[in-house]
Amino acid sequence: MVAPAVTPEPEVTGSPARPRAWVLARALAALAGGGLVYLSVPPRTVWWLAPLGFAVLGLVLHGRRLKAALGYGFLFGLGFMTPLLAWTGIFVGPVAWLPLSALEALLVAVACMAVPLVMRLPGGVVFAALIWVAGEYLRSLFPFGGFPWGRIAFSQPEGPYLYLAALGGTPLIAFAVTLTGFGLGEVVRRIAAREVRLLVVPALAVVVPLVAAIATGPLVGTDADAGEVTVAAVQGNVPRAGLDFNAQRRAVLDNHVRRTEQLAADIRSGAVAQPDLVIWPENASDIDPLRNRDAYQLIDRAAKDVGVPIALGAVVVGDDKLPRNTVILWDPERGPVDTYTKRQLQPFGESMPMRSFFKIFSSAVERAGNFVPGDKATVFAMDDARVALVTCYEVAFDGVVRESVLNGSNLLAVPTNNATFGRSEMTYQQLAMDRVRAVEHGRAVVVAATSGVSAIVRPDGTVSQRTELFTPAALVERVPLRTATTIADRLGAWPERVMVAVALAALVFTAVRARRGRVK
Repeated sequence: MVAPAVTPEPEVTGSPARPRAWVLARALAALAGGGLVYLSVPPRTVWWLAPLGFAVLGLVLHGRRLKAALGYGFLFGLGFMTPLLAWTGIFVGPVAWLPLSALEALLVAVACMAVPLVMRLPGGVVFAALIWVAGEYLRSLFPFGGFPWGRIAFSQPEGPYLYLAALGGTPLIAFAVTLTGFGLGEVVRRIAAREVRLLVVPALAVVVPLVAAIATGPLVGTDADAGEVTVAAVQGNVPRAGLDFNAQRRAVLDNHVRRTEQLAADIRSGAVAQPDLVIWPENASDIDPLRNRDAYQLIDRAAKDVGVPIALGAVVVGDDKLPRNTVILWDPERGPVDTYTKRQLQPFGESMPMRSFFKIFSSAVERAGNFVPGDKATVFAMDDARVALVTCYEVAFDGVVRESVLNGSNLLAVPTNNATFGRSEMTYQQLAMDRVRAVEHGRAVVVAATSGVSAIVRPDGTVSQRTELFTPAALVERVPLRTATTIADRLGAWPERVMVAVALAALVFTAVRARRGRVK
């Protein structure tokens, strides 16, 4: 028996002006929908704007043909990605920001192109949400080794969807948020079309993800099953913001040594508790202390003064004369005893893809580095803590964080350097990622930034302390050590793989069914 052909809704007919007006209205709505999703992202706390944005997207895409869906999806992507990634152009201008935003928007559009197809299936809102997850997976792989900065999960540290990270990581949050949004859009459309008897499935799509998220909250583990330690995160600050902030490399190192010595003085006076370990930021020493005697002595002096191990970010030059973005474990008695080298390098910063091409448009690309990536996750033994390390940009990558945490850790540290991006929203977007990772892996997270924002994040994703931007500071706090693995840890990448596979299967089924209908 041949399945009946499935055809899209007919386009609006009438006078030429009326279709053009509808097209313009849908285009503006698509841009606005993407803008709503952007506005849901920290530092704002209006997490509920994300599902509203997807409700608008679902309404715009309903019944559209492939080319139209691609175009509207591109506009939605521009409305989301262009303001989200504005920080990439703070000091190098639009040469990186606008092409990157357009490329990310195009990848969003590819996923949106498939949404009207799968929406024709029974329970189509579910498959539409799965298509979005598949699109996020694509963006985590391409371009330049993946750029997952725009994952929907990172817009949700303030809302109930956050708790779903402990069950299925960032893909499950994205599925829940988009399902709620597409369901809401379908409810509105069916009410407008007076199809009230067909509201059950979309209404469930709105309610079930929210109820599931709220119900998961009490299940998020926060107990100190491996004891507690007192941690300190040192923010030394930088001489100035911008790409040339580390032109005064010695000043950056001096700042962190000085703030650590002030911390030691505060400990001796009883103003703060004695920490068991200290975390310095990424790039705290852009002078290689393993090759430069002065830098070695400064760091060693600070470690001896505070009396506990320090994990510090440094630029280390290998035997090949190329730099590595490295975290060094510095013992107050034995000096440097272990290292971790950043594995996921930041394009247009630590590496420069297509350098000769982009140089045509701006000489600023020559400032991008030529760093060598590391090849293994490392856990630092610091007192009773087993500290997993994820450096700055790496926190956006599910697999990198998971591999680090599951390497015997009971605490997570994120040394970072956001001085390049000034007072932009970048540092707040990254802190949102840290909060999602805390819940996803059931670990307290210590964030140490050169210029801010440094923070202490509890295993339930709450921020107990944070610094201001461009302010020297030291955060000291007692935090739980946890070795328990979450369901998300145990499932690993499988939730995402299954969701992507189901999305692709639904797309193939729809395409085959439509083809058979045409043949008939």
